[in-house]
Order: sequence, then C-alpha cells, then structure tokens
Amino acid sequence: MQPEEHWERVYSTKAPDAVSWYQRHADHSLELIEATGVSPTASIIDVGGGASTLVDDLLSRNYLDITVLDLSAAALSAAQERLGARAGSVTWLQSDITRAELPRHAFDVWHDRAVFHFLTAPEDRRAYIQAVLRSVKPGGHVIVATFAKDGPLQCSGLPVMRYSAPQLHSEFGEAFTLISHEREEHHTPFGTTQQFTYCHCRKSAS
Repeated sequence: MQPEEHWERVYSTKAPDAVSWYQRHADHSLELIEATGVSPTASIIDVGGGASTLVDDLLSRNYLDITVLDLSAAALSAAQERLGARAGSVTWLQSDITRAELPRHAFDVWHDRAVFHFLTAPEDRRAYIQAVLRSVKPGGHVIVATFAKDGPLQCSGLPVMRYSAPQLHSEFGEAFTLISHEREEHHTPFGTTQQFTYCHCRKSAS
C-alpha cells in the first residue's frame, strides 16, 4: 500500500481523536512557535498538520498566514469541517512533503510534529530537508518533533525512526543552528504514553 492510500484509509475510517497522535491542544508546538517571536503576519506552515488542532489555536492567537500540508485529503477535510468559516483564511495543500513543490523562501516558521520520523529511507529525509532549505526564509525557524530514542518502534502500523536531539539536529546539518530542544511525554487517547523529541532550529541567514 502506498503512503497516500495508507493515510487516506486511516482518516477515512477513524475519528480525528481516535488516533494515537491526537492532541486536544498542541501545547508544546504552540509554546515553541510563540517563543520564536515572529509577528502575527508571519508565514507559518504546519507539515503533516492534517486534522491537527494546531491550526485552530494559531488562528485563535491571531496568526494570519497559515498553511497546512498533509498527504491525506481526508485529514485536511476533517480540519476544514471543524473550522467551518475560519477554514477560508488558511491555505490547504494536499501533497507528499518529499515531492511537494513549495515556493522559495516562503515561510518564517516550519512546524512538523511526527512526519519526519516516518521517513525511514535516507533519500526521503534528504528530499524533506531540501524542501526546508528551499522554502524557509533565511533566518527562519524550523520546529520538528519525532519519537525519542525511547519512543515507539512503529506508529499506525508503519516503522519509524527515533531520535535524540543531537541526532535530529545532525540530520539537518550545518545550515541550521539548534536553538532549543525538549522532550514531551505524550498521553494517547488509549491511556498509553509516547516519548517525543522536539528541536527548534534556525536556518542560516546567509
């Protein structure tokens, strides 16, 4: 089964709050985005945002230029239906981030919670990082969360990569300066816990 088929099946058969990665509020992500100090007019992309509630909370905090990208059209549709009229103020992109043609130097903040750790093939990770390099503005912020070294080995039946903060930062290379990192103990809707690593990097201004 191709990745797009897999995620379409997941979001077509399960409620958004019935998956392990569901968060009522993406508090860690919100804190890290607000800590960047970007203005409400800054351009923010949520990669793999799908049905996440992060977009709701960004809108409630008066951020005006938000893009949500996901491989699953069903996931994006769930978020749009939840937002109602507010969905019209968001840019929605249905695409594979390793193949997406994003505009050059378009985003002040790149956010990804739990896409990068699904990229088990080195060529897919390289394509992802090239997308970041191309589309994030010089001096822009990159916030990525993955399973930690003691996190799950699989998610949604798929194998994943697990990272410490230094390992995650090293994937991105010298063009990115590590600003901060932290761990999160995520409590799933099923009563289990998952360990995450969050890294906030800044792209070189040159």
